[in-house]
Order: sequence, then C-alpha cells, then structure tokens
Amino acid sequence: MKNLFHITALSLSLFAGVAHADADHTGLAELTVSDSRSDRPLSGFFWYPTAQTGTAETVHTNAVWEGIDVIKDAAPEAGKHPFVVLSHGMYGNAMNQTWLADALVGEGYIVAAISHPGTSTWLRDEDHARALWDRPRDISRVIDHALSDPALSAHIDPDRIYMAGHSLGGFTAVALAGGRFDPAAFDAFCASDAADIGCKALANWKVARSDDDRIQMAQDLSDPRIKAFAVYDLGGTQTFSAQSLAAIERPMLVMGAPVDIAGMNLDTESRALSALLPAEEVTYLEPATLSHFDFMGICKPAGFEILQTEEPGDEIICRDGGAARAQDHAMILKATVAQFQ
Repeated sequence: MKNLFHITALSLSLFAGVAHADADHTGLAELTVSDSRSDRPLSGFFWYPTAQTGTAETVHTNAVWEGIDVIKDAAPEAGKHPFVVLSHGMYGNAMNQTWLADALVGEGYIVAAISHPGTSTWLRDEDHARALWDRPRDISRVIDHALSDPALSAHIDPDRIYMAGHSLGGFTAVALAGGRFDPAAFDAFCASDAADIGCKALANWKVARSDDDRIQMAQDLSDPRIKAFAVYDLGGTQTFSAQSLAAIERPMLVMGAPVDIAGMNLDTESRALSALLPAEEVTYLEPATLSHFDFMGICKPAGFEILQTEEPGDEIICRDGGAARAQDHAMILKATVAQFQ
C-alpha cells in the first residue's frame, strides 16, 4: 500500500459536528499533556461517561468514517472510573479507535488517546520516529497527566488503569508490560529468511542504528501502574527478548487477525508473542473473520470507493468495513472488557 493509514487524514475539511437532540452520555474533551517534554508535545482526546443531558453532536467523522455522538466538555459522571489509554498503529492517530473509546465509555470507563509524534498521520518528524522508545513513554505521560489533573484525577481509579494498542500500538503495549528490546536478536531476525514487515518499518525509520539509540531502545520502558493489556494484531514481536517476554507478570489479551490483507505474519507476531508470554498471563484469540483493519472504525458505504479513487491501494482498509466489521467490534469489545475486569 502506498500510504498505509494515511486515509485517516482524508478530506479533513469534511470533519464537522452534526447536532442531535438526544444525548448519548459520552463526554468528549480535548487532551493536551503539559509536562517538561516540550520537545515532544502530546495531544488527543478524553472520552468519559457523563450524566449530563443536552444536545449531542457527531464527531470524528468524514466521507469515509462513521463517527460517534458526544456531548463536548460535559461534566464527568460522579465517582471513580477505570481508565484505559489507547495507542494507535503506524501513521494512525488519536481518532483511529474512537469506536472503541465510545464503547468502553458505555461500560463505565474513562478513555484517553493521543497521536504519537513521528509515527502518526500528521506528525512524521524523522527524529521522533527514530526515537521509538518514546512511544511507551507517551502513554506513561498521559497517565501522569490524568492522575495529576485536578479535574480529571477525581474521577479515575488509580488501581484500575489499563492499556490497549493496535499494530505498532501493540508493540507499545508490550514494552509497557515489560518487553525489552534486544538489538542483536532483532538484527539476526531481520537478516534471516523470516524477516517480516516490522524489519522494513524500523529500517525506514532508522531505529536502533547508533550505539546510543540501541541503548535507549533496550532500556526498561514498563509502567507498573498499568494492570492489564490488550494487544491487537501487533507488529514488532521480534524486537523483544524472549527472556523479557517470559518474565511479564501482568494479564495480556493478544488478538491475531488471520484475514491477511496487511502483510502481517501471525507466526512471527501475535502467535509468537502468545507462545513466549507466561501461559497464566496470556489470553490468545484469533477469530476467523478478523482482519488487521477491523480494529479501526466503521467505514461508510462509499468509503471503499472513495479510497480507491483518492488513495489507490488504501481501499483495503475499508474492505468488509461496514456491518461485518461492526460484528467484529462487538467481539473485540467483549474480549477487551473481560480482560480489564
């Protein structure tokens, strides 16, 4: 594909709010992380339960993607709620799992997502992409922000913090769980006949080329505040040492997508990860209908044709992206909520 995940940026001018008379009790607020990392600003969204009623509007929609109905800047529902941070895939952004955020809010969760600098739709600085060790740190910074913000922290249960990641976001999740980058083993894997698309992506970003970068990548990036993880069709399993994966002591849902339309090799990615994790910590699912892009939003009926015309090659992101994807979403949500209880 020529522009993998680029279509999340397609026709930005079409993003607009559409008024609705009935509130659906999902609140939405913009997220800006304010901390000492002025070199790597983070922004995205919070979705949260609200008891406020009033006019809702449809957001995060365009000619390709279905949106969700929210009440912007509504007062959060009283009480403490579990907190989930989402991490998007390569060249995705904070809106990629809007559907999941909305569904988790319906289950009582507060949800946050940011666009990772360097590897997101509109933020492709080469130095930020090269510093792949900062991706897990982005998630830790979001948690820091949420727990220190006076208005938000009152509604978050610090003992129920979770994380879900799709594709490269799955790599991010594994690092936060305790997976440690193994430069020598990854070099050997990428030099072998088993090399997969993860090797190409990291090579394009010049990841772990210098001695200093290899040291940065190999450090412990785990965050003990995260109690459980959901990993959706990840890329990057072979970057981690087998020893570090075997030592992970937190529950992890690993979902592999066997409908191969993105070039992901389950034998070197999701299946390999599930085999290397402690058996008592891993739940592995490989639903027969699931494809890599089913973890993204619902496509509108014309979405496939629009992408075929405007971004040839990227139309596969909307293949079976309507009713069939909605059924897969229900299954993904059920598995994720079960993991986080």
